[in-house]
Amino acid sequence: MQVRRCATVWLEPRELASFQLDDLLTGGTGVVSRLAWFAHAPHLPAAVELEAAHVPLLGALGALDWIERDGLDAQFGADAVDTLLADGLLQAQPQATAEVNDTGFRAQGWYPASAVAHLATRWQGVDGPAGMAEQNLDSNEGLLQQHGAPPPCESPVLDAKAAVALPRSVRDDFDHLLDSRATCRNYDRAAGVPLATFSQLLARVFGARGMGHPAPGFDVVKRTSPSGGALHPTECYLIVQRVEGIAPGLYRYRIDGHALQPVTAQIAPPQTGDVGTHELGEAAPRAWTAEALRAFARIAVAGQDFFADAPVLCILAPRFHRNFWKYRNHAKAYRVCVLDVGHLSQTLQLCATQAGLGPFVTGAINEIDIERAFGMTGYAQSPLVVCGFGKRAASLVESEFDPNRKLWPR
Repeated sequence: MQVRRCATVWLEPRELASFQLDDLLTGGTGVVSRLAWFAHAPHLPAAVELEAAHVPLLGALGALDWIERDGLDAQFGADAVDTLLADGLLQAQPQATAEVNDTGFRAQGWYPASAVAHLATRWQGVDGPAGMAEQNLDSNEGLLQQHGAPPPCESPVLDAKAAVALPRSVRDDFDHLLDSRATCRNYDRAAGVPLATFSQLLARVFGARGMGHPAPGFDVVKRTSPSGGALHPTECYLIVQRVEGIAPGLYRYRIDGHALQPVTAQIAPPQTGDVGTHELGEAAPRAWTAEALRAFARIAVAGQDFFADAPVLCILAPRFHRNFWKYRNHAKAYRVCVLDVGHLSQTLQLCATQAGLGPFVTGAINEIDIERAFGMTGYAQSPLVVCGFGKRAASLVESEFDPNRKLWPR
């Protein structure tokens, strides 16, 4: 058998603390720390704790060349090789069915540091507001108490007299539109979005404004937002709760044909109020109850109820290889995907505002739960933000930042 290391692995020395009664009884604090090694590999679902003696074995192997296993067994021990093979940190040729293969990850073209950062910072089953409340960080007073005053809005001026004054511009309708854009946290749960408005928004933000064919088999799309290399890797997946003429459920927006492709959920619809993980299972029925769909929306936005009330939630998820195909193993490629999503979300904010609807965008999302529901593989396609839009409620319950009073009181 031949073996090699998996394509990407980063080792983290981590100090772990635990309570031990024996230490307390012998005069200690009861809190005992130990140093542990964790291996982060993007093709694995979670970091793997290593025995310290196995760390040199990983360092002795490369990710490209296959070597005979016998030499490793003699140097490090067969048990160490078996353990790392079972963990998926070593790959075998021929591969045993029980081993975790990283072939799919290798084909994506990730820059290693970006891959580790992206896969390791995804959430699952997180309730953001509850966590903030536990830390007393859910109010301005709590933030100031815990962290002190924030940095100023801009860097200090070293020489105010050297500043060059700019002429005041004449405000027009576009300025009014920009001033009217504010994150909505109060949605009318009884109101839906007209089909014509919904269709126009998707066309303006995610639709194709033109196509190009720079080479055989190489098609590029023009959208109203820029994208690195005109590749536009970001797809829009939708949680449609209240749109006239559209059955509530999960969808993917198709650029070709300007259509919605229904998505059969890969997890069972959650129970109302549940923000937790759900195991993969049989495909759920396509018909969602309003309560189950809203509960999944709440999971998607990590417990932010005010966003889960939106009639439409747009999940922006790049297909990474679409970008990395050109910018293969490139230090800036993942950053371009992040910019791509930022451009699209801002275009959506303005288009929704122009349509008289309240928009939002949040990066506090449970990526892993969303991936499971829509059938994504995290290293191949993953949500970066969730946006949404809908009619604002008549009364202000959750605070919204509207300093110029463009929206409230209504």
